[in-house]
Amino acid sequence: MEKSPGASPETAAAAAEVAEQFRSLVSAEDVGSIKQAQHLILGRLQDSNAVLTHFNEYSEQCFAEVSSDFASKTRLLKSMKDDLDHIFLKLRSMKSRLAATYPDAFPDGAMAKTMDQRPDLENPLE
Repeated sequence: MEKSPGASPETAAAAAEVAEQFRSLVSAEDVGSIKQAQHLILGRLQDSNAVLTHFNEYSEQCFAEVSSDFASKTRLLKSMKDDLDHIFLKLRSMKSRLAATYPDAFPDGAMAKTMDQRPDLENPLE
């Protein structure tokens, strides 16, 4: 315990007495068991930290391996969607021209049902 330069002997004695009373509140055996429990918890936390660090490194490695493949597959799917949108646009245009050229070939209302029966993939399913 450090003494401040202006502390009187009475103050030091009072401080020592207060410190001794605090020490007497908890037995040394209890303090030892608390230290042992803290040491056990520290060991478990260090083990958990090591496991999580290893898992994070492994996950980072796996992500690096699949991220380029995932990006290329995403580009491919977007390209396929654009191609299909273009194809269906052309089909709708052809159906409209056929309906205009040969109105008797399609009964009333049949064209509306067959124009575009694709589900709207932009909106979530209900």
